[in-house]
Amino acid sequence: MKGRGKREKGIRQALAEQKRELVQVCRALSQKKLLAATDGNLSVRWGENLLITPSGVNKGFVREEEMIMVDLSGRVLAGSGRPTTELLLHLEVYQVRPEVQAVVHAHPPIATAFTIAGVPLLEGILPEVVLTLGAIPTAPYATTGTPEMATAVRDLLPFYDAILLDHHGALTLGRDLWDAYNKMEKVEHAALTVLLARQLGAARPLPPEEVAKLTDLGISKGYRPSGAG
Repeated sequence: MKGRGKREKGIRQALAEQKRELVQVCRALSQKKLLAATDGNLSVRWGENLLITPSGVNKGFVREEEMIMVDLSGRVLAGSGRPTTELLLHLEVYQVRPEVQAVVHAHPPIATAFTIAGVPLLEGILPEVVLTLGAIPTAPYATTGTPEMATAVRDLLPFYDAILLDHHGALTLGRDLWDAYNKMEKVEHAALTVLLARQLGAARPLPPEEVAKLTDLGISKGYRPSGAG
C-alpha cells in the first residue's frame, strides 16, 4: 500500500507540473503577443489522454486548476469548465500524428496578416526555417470551432509541423509544449522577416539546390516529419 501511495503521489505531482507548464506557455504566448485575450488554445498528451486549455479564458491569466483533461474521443474526464471550441482540431492532430506530444494554436498577427492578404510563406527564404519547418503552408479557410477546421488541415498534417490557417492564425506541433511554442515564435519571426524584405524591395528565395540540401539535412536530423518535402 505504501508503494502504491508513493506512485499516486508521484502521478499527482507530475500532473501538477504539466499543468504549470501549460500555464507558462500560455503566458509566454500572451507576452509575445502571439495571441490576445481568450484567443488560441493549447494541448499536451497526458498518458492516453490530453490536457487542454479551457474555452473563454484569457491565456495570459489562465490558472492551473482551469486546465481540462479529455480522452482522445473528446470526452471530458476532469475539470469543471468547457474545453476549447477548437478541440476537434487538436484531436485531428493527435490522430494523424501519433508521435506528436503537444499542439499550439495561436493568432500571430503578422503571419495571420499574410493569410488575409493571400501571400503564402511557401518559398524557401530563411535557411533556419527551411531546415526546421520547411515550407509553411496555408490551410483552406474553415469556420472556427467546426469539424471543417479539422478537415482543412488533415492533408497537411503528415508533412508539416507548422501550418497557417486562412484568416485564423497558425497551428504548430511539437515533441513537447515548448517545442510547439518555439515553432510558433519561428513562424511569426519568419513572417516579419519576409514582410520587411518585401518592403525593402524583394524577398529573394534560396537557390533550389540549397533548399533541397537543407530539406534533406532537416529530415535526417529529425527536425521535420520524415515525409516532409
